[in-house]
Amino acid sequence: KNRPPRHRAREFALQGIYQWLLNQEDTGVIDAHIRNAHGFEKADAEHFDILLHGVIKNAESLRSSIAPFIDRSIEELSPIEHAAILIGTFELAHHLEIPYRVVINEAVELTKSFGGIDGHKYVNGVLDKLAATLRAEEVAARS
Repeated sequence: KNRPPRHRAREFALQGIYQWLLNQEDTGVIDAHIRNAHGFEKADAEHFDILLHGVIKNAESLRSSIAPFIDRSIEELSPIEHAAILIGTFELAHHLEIPYRVVINEAVELTKSFGGIDGHKYVNGVLDKLAATLRAEEVAARS
C-alpha cells in the first residue's frame, strides 16, 4: 500500500506506544527499536518522534482528558485502542494545524489495521466527544 509518510509515522508511533503500555520499556529503547524496523525510512520521522515522545511524556494528562468520555477504566481498554486514543488525543490537543476530522480518521484507521473487530467504532466515539471539547470552535464551524 502506498501510505503517506505521516500515516506511516502514526503506525510506528502506535507500535511504540503499544510496546510502552505493555512493558513500560524506556522510551529511548523503544524509539531505537522502531527506527530500525522495516519500512521506517518511508515514515515522517519527525512526526513519529513528536507522537512517541509527546504521548508518553504527557500520558497522564492525556488520560485525564479521555476519562470523562470512556465507559470503562483506562486499564480495561485494549492496548491498541488505548494507544490509538492517546495518539488522537495528543494530536487534538497539540496539533491544531491538523483538522480534527483527520485526527479522528487516522486514529480509526490505525485501530482498523491493528485492533479488534469493533475497536475502531469505540475509538471514533471517544475522540468525537473529545473533539467537541478540545476543538469546540472547529467542530461547531463544521456543523
